[in-house]
Amino acid sequence: MHVMVLGGGVIGVSCAYQLARAGHAVTVVDRCTASAMETSYANAGEVSPGYSAPWAGPGGPMMAVWWLLMHHRPLVIRPNVDWAMLRWGLAMLRNCTAARYEVNKGRMVRLAEYSRDCLRELRDHTGIEYDQRTQGRLQLFRTRKQLDGSAADMAILRQYGVAHELLDVEACLRHEPALAAVRDKFLGGLRLPGDVTGDCFKFSQALAALAAHAGVTFRHAVRIERLLVEGGAVQHVVTGLFPRGGDVARAEFWCGPRPMTPEGTPLLGHARPKGLYLATGHGTLGWTMAAGTARVMADVIGSSAPQIDLDGLTIERYRRAA
Repeated sequence: MHVMVLGGGVIGVSCAYQLARAGHAVTVVDRCTASAMETSYANAGEVSPGYSAPWAGPGGPMMAVWWLLMHHRPLVIRPNVDWAMLRWGLAMLRNCTAARYEVNKGRMVRLAEYSRDCLRELRDHTGIEYDQRTQGRLQLFRTRKQLDGSAADMAILRQYGVAHELLDVEACLRHEPALAAVRDKFLGGLRLPGDVTGDCFKFSQALAALAAHAGVTFRHAVRIERLLVEGGAVQHVVTGLFPRGGDVARAEFWCGPRPMTPEGTPLLGHARPKGLYLATGHGTLGWTMAAGTARVMADVIGSSAPQIDLDGLTIERYRRAA
């Protein structure tokens, strides 16, 4: 079968590789001249299955208001009438309950844990390198409210068997000595030892090269200029916690679109019309879910049974709701 993949970021390239590996002829179409030049260009560089969680959750609306009012605000909403955006926002608000959060997080962790295993297999099979480190992920709590609120997150992590540990300040410093100079700026942290860090751009570029070697064709559709944004919030966080971490004056500021569903869970599998398939809506977890998504799509397109339950991860969830 000849499959056309729209989008050459980490999701598209991963899908193209697995489809080619399964014996399909594959063409990747992207508006940039090379793979991973937009959202995957300067990704956060984390594979964090345990922290796969929707933005829609209890306290989410109040947090959004607080973010909008901050001086270095991490959230900006343009003041224009966009009915599609309004419908999306209302749908997200309906998912900001404890019950919906638990359901949506469960779906996301299911895919993310499977994706972690697929990434290991991919790494072993290809020898791909991307500055990988396996020292885990450390989330710092800078307020008492954040520290107290970690109990709910840890309960969900225990439910899904995700390894984690709550740390005091001294334990945080043992894992990240560079924080010693700013130890008065946080109260503790939550560490997930199974998480991986690396360079998503290097991963995507290397995987694209392997895909091309396997016969995948890359085609440039429409050239656009990369969007640059003011990086005030980024500078604030970096210089606040790691004042000697780098010269932010020489940084290249960049952004990329991250398609996200109101529930936070991606859409995978069959769509309409016949022959159209979806692998989108991963939001901020593209690299975390890329390897698993690619295996799922190769199975679905090849008429094989996926190795994980896709309940709640397909477009059928909207049809059932309707």
